[in-house]
Amino acid sequence: MKKCTLLLISTILVFQCGMCFAKERPESFAGMGYVGTLPDLTRGYESAEPKQIIPEMNPSKNFNSENELKPIPRENPAFVNIILKSEKTTQYVNDLNEFIPMLESIYDLIENNSNVQIFNAKVYYFNKSADYLRDKYINKPESQFVSFKRLMELSMHAKSIALLRNEAEKYNPYLAYGSSGYIYNPNNITEQLDYLKTEIEQTILLLKEAN
Repeated sequence: MKKCTLLLISTILVFQCGMCFAKERPESFAGMGYVGTLPDLTRGYESAEPKQIIPEMNPSKNFNSENELKPIPRENPAFVNIILKSEKTTQYVNDLNEFIPMLESIYDLIENNSNVQIFNAKVYYFNKSADYLRDKYINKPESQFVSFKRLMELSMHAKSIALLRNEAEKYNPYLAYGSSGYIYNPNNITEQLDYLKTEIEQTILLLKEAN
């Protein structure tokens, strides 16, 4: 009787456990995804995109290192005159450039035998510009440059010829071309203008070489 009772109780317990398992286990796995272990699909796979190469960084030499810099060739005149031009010299060259069109204009007036009044007006402007240059650089190293001295001399010569032409225009009707009036002779004035034209041409070349 006891054996029957134990068998009956065991059967009931087994039946109830089965019922509990049946309730917990879902009828389907729809919407729950794969339940289990996936294989490693990346093994043996190589990407088609190019790999980013990280540049190799090597320590560079110190640029400011005294041992790495070549000495300045100060004994080379081309380097000193061109590479090492100071700002002051550059400004001086800029001032010289302003005289080139002035002198070219005076040269053309002489070449074309233009009106005395126009010639004198151009020379007057040139003289005033030369006076400004003299006052600006008289106590500076530029006053020793050949270009500076040539401009000062040319200014004085052009001024004297402009005065000569002005006086000739005024006094010619009353002068006999003797010893005292020779300087106002048209031939003498033409000769003086030819000298001035040559000086202007040489000065223009000198100023252009200073650039």
